[in-house]
Amino acid sequence: MSHPAITPESVAVITGGAAGIGLAAARRLAAQGVRVCIADLGRERLIEAAAGLAPASPHGEAGVMWKETDVSRPEDMAGLRDEVASRWGGTDILMNNAGIQPGSGMFGPAENWQRVLAVNLWGVIHGTHAFLPDMVRRGRPGLVINTGSKQGITTPPGDPAYNVSKAGVKVFTEALAHELRNAEGCRITAHLLIPGFVFTGLTARGRTEKPAGAWTPEQTVDFMFERLAAGDFYILCPDNEVSRELDEKRILWAAGDIVDNRPPLSRWHKDYAEAFAAFLKKA
Repeated sequence: MSHPAITPESVAVITGGAAGIGLAAARRLAAQGVRVCIADLGRERLIEAAAGLAPASPHGEAGVMWKETDVSRPEDMAGLRDEVASRWGGTDILMNNAGIQPGSGMFGPAENWQRVLAVNLWGVIHGTHAFLPDMVRRGRPGLVINTGSKQGITTPPGDPAYNVSKAGVKVFTEALAHELRNAEGCRITAHLLIPGFVFTGLTARGRTEKPAGAWTPEQTVDFMFERLAAGDFYILCPDNEVSRELDEKRILWAAGDIVDNRPPLSRWHKDYAEAFAAFLKKA
């Protein structure tokens, strides 16, 4: 069984939909008869992606649309919502997936921090604020998927702006799920996608071949839909290098920094290297 919002009568909007996980999700939904709108930056990228989606849809070109959208601008997200509603009547599935990772330093340029937060965190907030009120009013089964990151949970050193943005997405999505499940008559569920190592344009860093340890976007999306059908909120994806068991131990250790009053990020602290290694070996 799949999530009840995934039907041939449904409409999906996917930000960051011209490539990677977003495009793989769009292709999977289109093949199931869902009408799909992909939103992203880059007109030519969008045209090419939409042309590739049409053959997968039972509706052909009529089942696919695209719109160039900057998710950091609330007016862009409102315009996206209105165009989808004008064409197909409304939205049932929203995937706030657009994200960037240009790299950051603690004392790096403020503009870099502002852009990362504007896209990765505010893009999710803008998308939710633009679409959810109308989705709730439709009274239909609905689905919201926000793309987070393990870096927003274990917060490894090296890219603090990205970690802050994805930690914010986690907290925002948890609050959204709580809000929706306590809204009378609401039939919409929210979920946090937590990818593992996925080979996309965001992670390629000049590589042209997928590293052995990485999953493809399609593998990630297959796992996502499997866990959506199971009702998971936290869709914690493994990859070819990291098992769920290892992810769980890393997450528990990170939480233990607070509970056990260790220094922050003790996993990377030289005085705790042996303790962390021993923790990983525990059953």
